[in-house]
Amino acid sequence: MPSDSALRIVWIYPDLLSTYGDQGNVLVLEQRAQRRGIETETIHVGSADPVPESGDVYLIGGGEDRPQILAAKRLRRDNGLQRAIAAGASMLAVCAGYQIMGSTFGGEEGQPVDGVGLLDISSSRGPARAVGELAAEVDAALDLPMLTGFENHMGVTRLGPGVKPLSRTIVGVGNGDGYEGCYAGHIVGTYLHGPALARNPALADMLLSWRVGPLAALDDSRYEALRQERLTAVLPS
Repeated sequence: MPSDSALRIVWIYPDLLSTYGDQGNVLVLEQRAQRRGIETETIHVGSADPVPESGDVYLIGGGEDRPQILAAKRLRRDNGLQRAIAAGASMLAVCAGYQIMGSTFGGEEGQPVDGVGLLDISSSRGPARAVGELAAEVDAALDLPMLTGFENHMGVTRLGPGVKPLSRTIVGVGNGDGYEGCYAGHIVGTYLHGPALARNPALADMLLSWRVGPLAALDDSRYEALRQERLTAVLPS
């Protein structure tokens, strides 16, 4: 990202996909960048609007079946997100948005629906809804602390060889295979709501650092208090 330009945060389809505090992810990225003196510009992209290709960090959230199907159709047709990722942008995709990034996901009746193909994953409906707190140990290669969040989904997600599991579940369901989420390149997919970045500021910083380079340390004592409260409440003693 050029040093003389603002960090562009792009929030995709908030009119379709924004549940359980997912829009808070936008606010966290703005705040953590601005506290370091990094100017930000946030773009809210409605489902009738083209997705700009010039963003730095893209965010997409969770939602119900019909909005998810419509979002996937419009993203496939638009192709702006795909071009942005190819140009090096980073992305956090949550729940329904996570599933959309794969090759297929389950529709209203469980039928396969085409995704946008940015992640080597496929999703379908699981046997029961996963609802509740989730805690997971992150892949050591990412050097992040334990993840905490809230999940509410029917999805089972299978990872292909083109992605790596984001984390191993300690509490909760996640992908349904003992792991939660995935990552590839500068894309992170997860089932974590809460919002995910408020509970996991180190994850927010990773997304930022992929675009702006090393970041100055911040006083995260308030964030850490929230994290420890939730982790203490759910982790086995």
